[in-house]
This record gives sequence, C-alpha cells and structure tokens, in this order.
Amino acid sequence: MTTRMTDAVASSIDAVAPPIVFVVDDDLSVRESLEMLITAAGWQPALFSSARSFLEAAQTAAPSCLLLDVNMPDLNGLDLQGMVAQSGNKMPIIFISGYKDVPATVQALKAGAMDFLTKPIDSAELLGAVRSALARSEALKHENAALSQLQQLYDALTPREREIMVRIIKGLLNKQIAYELGISEITVKAHRGRLMKKTGARSLPELMAMAARLNMDDGVGH
Repeated sequence: MTTRMTDAVASSIDAVAPPIVFVVDDDLSVRESLEMLITAAGWQPALFSSARSFLEAAQTAAPSCLLLDVNMPDLNGLDLQGMVAQSGNKMPIIFISGYKDVPATVQALKAGAMDFLTKPIDSAELLGAVRSALARSEALKHENAALSQLQQLYDALTPREREIMVRIIKGLLNKQIAYELGISEITVKAHRGRLMKKTGARSLPELMAMAARLNMDDGVGH
C-alpha cells in the first residue's frame, strides 16, 4: 500500500502551515473517508498506510494530531504510540478501532491518548475530538516556545549570576550567599540585580517560578 503525504507536511519548518491531521490506518477506504472529512473541516490531511511509513515522514512545526488505528500488521497502533512518546514527540493521539477493545482502550488512555473511537466513527464526535487535540497541540507549541525563550534568558546569565540564582531560590539571604561564595554582600546585591533584570523577574516568587520551569531543583537549568 502506498503512502500519501502533502507538501505542507514535508515542510517541517513552516510554522504558519494550517493544522495537520495525520491518519495512520491500513484500510484504504477509511483513509479516504477521513481525508474528505478532514479537508472539509479546513485542516490538512496527511495519510499513511502503516506505522513505519509514518515514522519515516518529516515532522511539522504546525499544530497537529494523529488519528491512529489500533490493529495493523507489523507495528500496531499501541506500538506506534509508545515509539512516538519515546521520541519526545507530544503530538496528541486519537485512537480508532473496528471493535470495542477494553484492554486496548485502557492501555491507550493510560499512555496519554486523548480519545478512543470505535468504527463506524460518528463524524461529529470525530471532529470534536480532533478540535480538542489540535487545541492541545497549539497550547503545547506555545508552552514549548515560552520555555525555549526562558532557557535562552538563563543561558545569558554569567556563571556567577547562575551561582547566585541557585542560592536565591534555595532561600538564602544575601549575606549567606556572600559567605558561601567568598564575596562581599554588595557584590551579591549587584549580581542579584543584574540577573533579575536579565531574566525579567520582577520579584522573588517570579524568579522561583522561572527556576521551577527550568527544573532547577538540582541547581542547573535544562
């Protein structure tokens, strides 16, 4: 069976591309019916006949979700879900199945799937699930962008400013920080002022919130 992929999907750096709905199903008739439904809703379909063909495809910067059949030859839907998660891809997944499979449903949802729909699929129910999945994808995209910007701000700090930031979020006073680092309290205050300005933090709680988002419990930004 052939793989179909649109130009919009192939352009992985096109952040302004329309939302993309990936479909992985070995049934051609299902792929074709979903393609029409997705297109009519104003989204971009990207169709794949197997899990492996999907894994080989280019990624996209646009909001996206995956409609995934459970039962397929070679790699099944649950296998693909696990592989997508292991790759660090947080694309929302909606499972579709030809029959009600309670164990598979439980496994899929526990692993983070947004929904589990049974064929024949109700169009309104499917469209609602896709809208929710794309909304989550968009939110994740903005969250990742904000975290990336925050990491850039942290990376712009000098080694000394980072040392002081670690101690600030641990609750140490300026004089305690000065003692630990072997510098004057005035120097600590100067570094503290500069790091607050660089990070854009207007208060200690804001700085601590930034540190939490950077997973700085171990004293290092990630």
